[in-house]
Amino acid sequence: MSCFSKRLRSEIEYIGFSQKEFAIKIGIKKRTLDTYLGAQQSMPPADTAVKIAAALGLSVEYLVTGKEYKQSADISQYLQFRDLLDDLAVLPDETLNPIKTMIKIFANDRRKKDKTKRPVTKPATAPPSRVC
Repeated sequence: MSCFSKRLRSEIEYIGFSQKEFAIKIGIKKRTLDTYLGAQQSMPPADTAVKIAAALGLSVEYLVTGKEYKQSADISQYLQFRDLLDDLAVLPDETLNPIKTMIKIFANDRRKKDKTKRPVTKPATAPPSRVC
């Protein structure tokens, strides 16, 4: 299975769609989607890749390479926080604001200890299903 196939499968599972539901959502036959997900390692045409990426809220570059090229950022280092960000997004402001403050305090304390102003990040350690 190609890296593209693994990433695509992982992202479809992440959004909670079945393969059939996702195929309908992007306007292709499930059999066609199966060729992108299966051992054939078939790559979709550009227009279909764009539809797939848009439906997943990702870039085509990420699906193909595993890297995001906007602003030269590699989003793979942030994938470990994806579920946390989804959870934070549904919280009301009165719950979210104290959490933001707490994170800021801990991050600033860490930066002082490290004597750096850069965000403290670990090397890319995305879940195995998202790494290729």
